[in-house]
Amino acid sequence: MFLYILRHAWAGEFGDPMWPDDSLRPLTRNGVERFARVAQTLAERGIDPGIIATSPYVRCRQTAEILADALEPHPRIVELPTLAPGSDLMELIDWSNRHVGQDICWVGHKPDVGRLAGQLLTDGGCDLRFAKATVAALWFDGEIKPATGQLYWLVTAKLLGL
Repeated sequence: MFLYILRHAWAGEFGDPMWPDDSLRPLTRNGVERFARVAQTLAERGIDPGIIATSPYVRCRQTAEILADALEPHPRIVELPTLAPGSDLMELIDWSNRHVGQDICWVGHKPDVGRLAGQLLTDGGCDLRFAKATVAALWFDGEIKPATGQLYWLVTAKLLGL
């Protein structure tokens, strides 16, 4: 199965007094438009999660909705509190392994997405750099377990020319 790990798209600046509750900080208009192009490109190239798990933070939920809208059929979106900043790998693995048989996408935050990907790929736990709207495709032969994933690809919006 494929596990796609996605960092949320471009949101307002951290610490902006307009959003004293950081969990409510939304994507910018440009972030929405730019990620819609990224999502369409990913859909055209075959990304096909059956379920998208997202942090409950607004910017992640919006990113998940844009991706789901670009895909046919539209995958189900589930909010997982464990994808909020400070993500717990083992909780995510336990949840994901209840959905074996379909590809899954996690939508989360920096630095968690890079740390989670690293722990799934290596024994030592490397940290992959995830710019905004970066997505990595990790392959698992069966259940998801730490240090057993294979990195199939990692792509940024910039690399896609978007």
